[in-house]
Amino acid sequence: MACWLLKTEPSAYSITDLLRDGRTRWDGVTNPQALRHVRAMRTGDDVILYHSGEKAAVGTAKVLAGPAPDPRDPAGKLVTVEVGGARPYARPVPLGEIRGLAAFEGSPLLRQGRLSVVPLDVAQRRALARLGAAGAGRVSRP
Repeated sequence: MACWLLKTEPSAYSITDLLRDGRTRWDGVTNPQALRHVRAMRTGDDVILYHSGEKAAVGTAKVLAGPAPDPRDPAGKLVTVEVGGARPYARPVPLGEIRGLAAFEGSPLLRQGRLSVVPLDVAQRRALARLGAAGAGRVSRP
């Protein structure tokens, strides 16, 4: 099962909004590389939600329905996925802390700051879960 980091401006749509709504259509992705990632998403994939304005990973969710054409795109080039089941982290994991993790060395999250959909590997997902858990301390490179 894959894992994806989805960036959002919390003023546009936050993890709190997803908690309230239960599920949402994740749309608005127009970058070609990010769209390739959206097209690769499958039902059941894990999602890490990242608030770009706060520069922090804030919780998890699941892909509830795989890629579908964006009904608002008359050209038919854009796709959406359904995301839901949000679970906030006990504490946000700031980008500065993520930069210090060996698991993220070379990650598109750090190399391509404007990329709104980023694939994560198992080590990256586990590191974020550990840091987002209650009482988690800072983790640095060995």
